[in-house]
Amino acid sequence: MNFYTRKWVKPEDLNPNGSLFGGTLLRWIDEEAVIYAIVQLGNPHVVTKYISEINFISSAKQGDIIELGIEATQFGTTSLTMRCVVRNKISKKEILSIEKLVFVNLDKEGNPCPHGRTEITYAYMGIENAGK
Repeated sequence: MNFYTRKWVKPEDLNPNGSLFGGTLLRWIDEEAVIYAIVQLGNPHVVTKYISEINFISSAKQGDIIELGIEATQFGTTSLTMRCVVRNKISKKEILSIEKLVFVNLDKEGNPCPHGRTEITYAYMGIENAGK
């Protein structure tokens, strides 16, 4: 699993209990995952289709540095499925896991369209021409 994004937990990210607000963490995950899908599929027109059970394992506190790990697990005809792990950067303690996030490749009219990808790559060029 690759851990590309790190976040520093700040006061505005906290819930009334003084720990990281789950909604903020989910927003960060959705953003990270859609960027990953856009890069993998070579198309800026990608949407979140499905997120499976979210397992909150531990919490993060103000000042913690967390990192988000994303891994592609399956390529469908129009979709990309991933899993996610969030952990504390310093201690490596797992904070959250999601086994299944599904993103769908769209054409410019917003309809699901085949992406033609079958394996992970680390960079695609020509995003502006994809999804036609």
